[in-house]
Amino acid sequence: MADHAVVAEEDVDLSRRKFLTRATIATGAVGAVFAAVPFIESWMPSERARAQGAPTTVDLSKVEPGQMVTPVWRKQPIFVVRRTPDMISRVAGHDGELKDPKSDSSEQPKYCENPLRSRTPEFLVLIGICTHLGCIPKQRFSAGELYASWPGGFFCPCHGSRFDLAGRVFDGSPASLNLRIPPYSYPNPSTLIVGEDEKGAAT
Repeated sequence: MADHAVVAEEDVDLSRRKFLTRATIATGAVGAVFAAVPFIESWMPSERARAQGAPTTVDLSKVEPGQMVTPVWRKQPIFVVRRTPDMISRVAGHDGELKDPKSDSSEQPKYCENPLRSRTPEFLVLIGICTHLGCIPKQRFSAGELYASWPGGFFCPCHGSRFDLAGRVFDGSPASLNLRIPPYSYPNPSTLIVGEDEKGAAT
């Protein structure tokens, strides 16, 4: 009987020891995670660095055709539009209605000096600030949405400036320049970096 009690006590002690060991390991693992968070965060740009111009990364795989996402770079909204083939086709055919159809007087990197004002036909990248008085234009991508011949694009609700699906400004708009394009690059097909291209980060 005494032997049986000793065995039972040993079983209890062994169970306690296993429990305490597991609890200690779990606590240590949780502590390691919390200790790692500040270390991992130190790899990422601070708010101040982002405000001063640190590049912004966008996951393009999450942008559906016909959709626009609006990340922020240097405290400015950036319009990233995944144009459908139909949207791309609607960029042409109205040059005579535009103030600066070839973007000769507007601001964009050399690699965007083309009719679509982009590095690839599919993705349009613009600084989402009206070149009139700094309001944020609204997307009006559907053809005919504003008026019968409207090809789709952007409409500024403040003073009525209109821009096409390449960010080019229409005649009759208070804005005189096309929407600006920031420097940007694609390190891989599903990633966009705004504020950095082959020349490095924007200064």
